[in-house]
Amino acid sequence: MFRILVINPGSTSTKVAVFEDDEMVRIQKIPHHLDELKRFKHVVDQLEFRENVVREFVESSGYKLSSFSAFVGRGGLVDPIPGGVYLVDDLMIETLKTAKNGEHASNLGALIAYNLAFEVGAPAYIVDPVVVDEMEEIARISGHPDFRRKSIFHALNQKAVAREVAKSMGKNYEDMNMVIAHMGGGISIAAHRKGRVVDVNNALDGDGPFTPERSGTLPLTQLIDLCYSGKYSYEEMKKLIVGKGGLAAYLGTNSALEVQRRIAEGDEYAERVYRAMAYQIVKWIGRMAAVLKGEVDVIVLTGGLAYDDKYLVPWIREKVSFIAPVKVYPGGDEERALALSVLRVLRGEEEPKNYTEMVKITAQKAAVRS
Repeated sequence: MFRILVINPGSTSTKVAVFEDDEMVRIQKIPHHLDELKRFKHVVDQLEFRENVVREFVESSGYKLSSFSAFVGRGGLVDPIPGGVYLVDDLMIETLKTAKNGEHASNLGALIAYNLAFEVGAPAYIVDPVVVDEMEEIARISGHPDFRRKSIFHALNQKAVAREVAKSMGKNYEDMNMVIAHMGGGISIAAHRKGRVVDVNNALDGDGPFTPERSGTLPLTQLIDLCYSGKYSYEEMKKLIVGKGGLAAYLGTNSALEVQRRIAEGDEYAERVYRAMAYQIVKWIGRMAAVLKGEVDVIVLTGGLAYDDKYLVPWIREKVSFIAPVKVYPGGDEERALALSVLRVLRGEEEPKNYTEMVKITAQKAAVRS
């Protein structure tokens, strides 16, 4: 039996879970009040505080650190790398501690996992961070050399769901073509070809369909005019794209449940906007199907919005089911995705990847491209 400790830091909470093989035997979401966090200037300054919270969870749950076969943290803003399970190493730690690619609570996952693992001589891993980059070269070209398309998406859930779907169909992920739409506060829609995400919208920086709180791809000249209109500051423009766009901008709420309630009560405008979001998701699914030359084995809808089987999912299904069968996997169980990925490594079914080597290879390929 392999016992795995999963550490998933979020902006205002830390989720910790214990898995014994593929069974989750304990999980706790530990909230952090803003008053606790505001004393830390940078995210990395929270490391000792968050690590102690995890230690307290382990102790109060009756475990010893030495009883764990492995530790896995949510992958943060590391350098772009292909998908997979990665051993935490010195370069990864340095990258996350210096916030080289930006500050985010998920950066702490690998750091906490490593500290605990090092103490007892066990391995520490991360799995499929948001910066997983497997895009084909042609997909990186934006339309102007000053802009380059980036791969930033819900890699952990997309890869985990892809494997689950493949297994349910009696196939291997590496032998299938899929279009997967993760639909939540952000929406990422990806073309999976034989185990690699060859194209995907940048779900963080304003590419793709609009979402409950993001504006998605906007008309560029109108956006430029607005930037120079004096109506918004630089920071306000950033918020307009991520945080106060999409449903929040049109309807004053980023809650899909609230929008569904309004529709049920006869709000025609809410329904029109919500249908428009579904319409844009459909168009992006079509784009990714075209990337795969129409050779799509399955279309998968996942993420929190996939729970909406009254409006959103049926609206999408009716427009894309001609491409391929549509399967719905609501939510996104990050803790299970992390644990099962590490379990494959512990069982010898998959080799862990070397982060330093993969960063070097990726950088060499980027140098050739430039």
